[in-house]
Amino acid sequence: MPFVLYVLALAIFAQGTSEFMLAGLVPDIAADLGVSVGAAGALTSAFAVGMIVGAPLMAVLAMRWPRRLALLAFLVVFLLVHVVGAVTTSYPVLLATRVVAALANAGFLAVALAAATALVAADAKGRATSVLLGGVTLACVAGVPGGALLGQLWGWRAAFWAVALISVPAVVAIVRSVPGGAADPAGAGGARGELRALRRPRLLLLLVLGALVNGATFCTFTYLAPLATEVTGLGDGWVPALLALFGVGSFLGVTLSGRVADARPTPLLVGGGLALLAGWTALALAAGTPLAVVPLALVQGTLSFAVGSTLIARALYAATEAPRLGGGFATAALNVGAALGPWAGGLAIDAGHGYRSAPWVSAALLALALAGAALTATRALRAAEPVG
Repeated sequence: MPFVLYVLALAIFAQGTSEFMLAGLVPDIAADLGVSVGAAGALTSAFAVGMIVGAPLMAVLAMRWPRRLALLAFLVVFLLVHVVGAVTTSYPVLLATRVVAALANAGFLAVALAAATALVAADAKGRATSVLLGGVTLACVAGVPGGALLGQLWGWRAAFWAVALISVPAVVAIVRSVPGGAADPAGAGGARGELRALRRPRLLLLLVLGALVNGATFCTFTYLAPLATEVTGLGDGWVPALLALFGVGSFLGVTLSGRVADARPTPLLVGGGLALLAGWTALALAAGTPLAVVPLALVQGTLSFAVGSTLIARALYAATEAPRLGGGFATAALNVGAALGPWAGGLAIDAGHGYRSAPWVSAALLALALAGAALTATRALRAAEPVG
């Protein structure tokens, strides 16, 4: 893989850390800025909404920009708003920085996905995608716990400073490593032509499946800590280890996807999807048993990201006529799932079904994805049958 892909993954690591790190910083932010915990929690929601809306919009905005200019512009804006966030004493200003950071993150990831698939051979898009998404999984493994630790030692602002500092070497490396020159060629007909290409049923199905699988992943991941302490009976000291175990699994999953997604995607998607459904069901049934929950955290993290990364890679294969907007819509699909899963899980928990309901919701989302894929495959086979 070209060295530049690892440079882009470093920037994505910083951005992934920023997206998820507030989970451990919300109480301190609320106390420091004099707002409610709910208001501080809305900073995470603002980031998610910015990612969903911003991915396609920023991809359109950057269509006429040279690749290096687009990546630098988004990354520098991302870095600067974290500096502003680290020094502000105003909640509205901090909220605005989260929205702008999400827009910059979405634009960067959309362009990075397009750049990555353009820099490798036509049959290596899965491996290139896995390298980039490896930055997100490393953020789950190291970045998020590291941000929480910095917050405990020096306050929540230290985590914002850390994200800005991590972004600096990525800026320098992009200047040196990413080719300059003219803008990447757009699909036929420019933005309108790419949008028409994105309406193809197969591509839309892959994006929907990616959103559902990611929704299942983040539904249980979001509530894994209270599930472990309230249902499984593990002590608070187990929570960081359990979350890290899930993060290690996610890194193993994208690595597996990178090795298999290009050559044998169908066995991975079918086998992995069925195993995922069985795993979420097993976690829901055995949530009270530590000997089941601990290994399942690793297994489900691995399967979730292996299947999810492969779906995104297949979507990029299907979006060859939309080289810029394909990455934007793939980014949006991931974040729709990241917002859908925790929301659906929260509804089930608030309805009185307890934390065990989170893996049940994950299983339901997975079952919906598998049913949709099976129905589409059945219809395709019937349409291909000869008449008479």
